[in-house]
Amino acid sequence: MHKIVASLEQQDFSESGEQPETSENWTTTISPHGGLLRIPWREIWEYRELIRLFVHRDYTSIYKQTILGSFWHLVQPLLQTLMFILIFSKILKVSTDGIPPMLFFLSGIVCWRYFSECVNKTSMTFTANQHIFDKIYFPRLIVPISQVIVNLIGFSAQLGLFLGFYLFFYFSGAAIRPDWRLIVLPVLVFELAALGLGVGCLISALTTRYRDLSMGMAFLIQIWMYASCVAYPLSQVSPSIRWIIQLNPIVPIIEAFRYIFMGAGIVEFSQILSGALISAIIVIIGIMVFNKVERTSVDNV
Repeated sequence: MHKIVASLEQQDFSESGEQPETSENWTTTISPHGGLLRIPWREIWEYRELIRLFVHRDYTSIYKQTILGSFWHLVQPLLQTLMFILIFSKILKVSTDGIPPMLFFLSGIVCWRYFSECVNKTSMTFTANQHIFDKIYFPRLIVPISQVIVNLIGFSAQLGLFLGFYLFFYFSGAAIRPDWRLIVLPVLVFELAALGLGVGCLISALTTRYRDLSMGMAFLIQIWMYASCVAYPLSQVSPSIRWIIQLNPIVPIIEAFRYIFMGAGIVEFSQILSGALISAIIVIIGIMVFNKVERTSVDNV
């Protein structure tokens, strides 16, 4: 049967005077990835202009037709910090390890918002881009990478807000002391980005089959925040259950962020090592599941 179809196709081409297209005329061959852990770095670099376009598109669409525009990067964490000061510092009297409450809560919120935004945006990779994925080919990992970069812009603005308050309190004589450990700040930011990318890729892959997960994302992220020492220091957690909290990979990042700027917090080498190891495992699992779902994402979504 296949031979008959092939002969008929050749006959049609011969009558029309056209030559059938063969693999020798192709310039690019698209095939499934060879392994679940494969990251197409060369392809991603070749599509770097597409990453730039996605970043520009997503950034402009977020605050399009808003009055404050990009100032929402500053307004949202500032309002959230003031609310935390009122509830946790004034009403519940939660200790801040001697750190001014404004700096304590703002530092945790800045770190957490970057991670949570990366997770929220990348978790919609397949469902929100189906209309693109079923028409053209490009490395699907470009979409979550572009989201991490977009959120990095907001994080930079919020970090600038934190540094503004930090300098104010520092020159006002507050008991805060930065030191040479500030050089590890890029490492902490990279770990936040990688962890957000890994969790987001994992959730985006799972939501192609389990849509209920996307419905409960906001609730899960909110619960995760209160287990991440954003509103309280790790020193206030009972030593008997502290090891459980330390399994949360966000906790050592936030504690280290506060320590390098304010000199307060619980930062141990074992804690940093376990957090980095858990983050690496999450990233590996996230990319493996993402690559597996990528092959059939158009059919499943």
